[in-house]
Amino acid sequence: MKIASAVTAANPTCEIRCFEQEKVARIKAQLAKDEELLPQLAEFYKLLGNVTRLKILLALAHGELCVCDVAHVLGLTVAATSHQLKLLRDQGWLAMRNDGKMVYYRLRGEGLLKALKSDFRLLEQRLA
Repeated sequence: MKIASAVTAANPTCEIRCFEQEKVARIKAQLAKDEELLPQLAEFYKLLGNVTRLKILLALAHGELCVCDVAHVLGLTVAATSHQLKLLRDQGWLAMRNDGKMVYYRLRGEGLLKALKSDFRLLEQRLA
């Protein structure tokens, strides 16, 4: 005896009656509220999905650094470092200041650093 599939190729949605209608309605309403921010959150995670940029953020957690010093910390060229710093700055995570020919970067707040440290703890717990 073959059981009919709840999802057909012609209609790739669930054909089973909604079991917890109130719960589903609450979740849909919450997702609708978040709909505007979700693409921005995805871009944020894409930005952080790069080891070099994560290292830059962690290095700047120790204080303001010039581009040359960040490059030395990472073992990269100044040009490659500048590119990564610009991506982070353009998203608003870093502040920049010029002092003559020197350019210095710092974190623009503690929120991102707190989130990264929290994520580290989560990974450590998961891997323990």
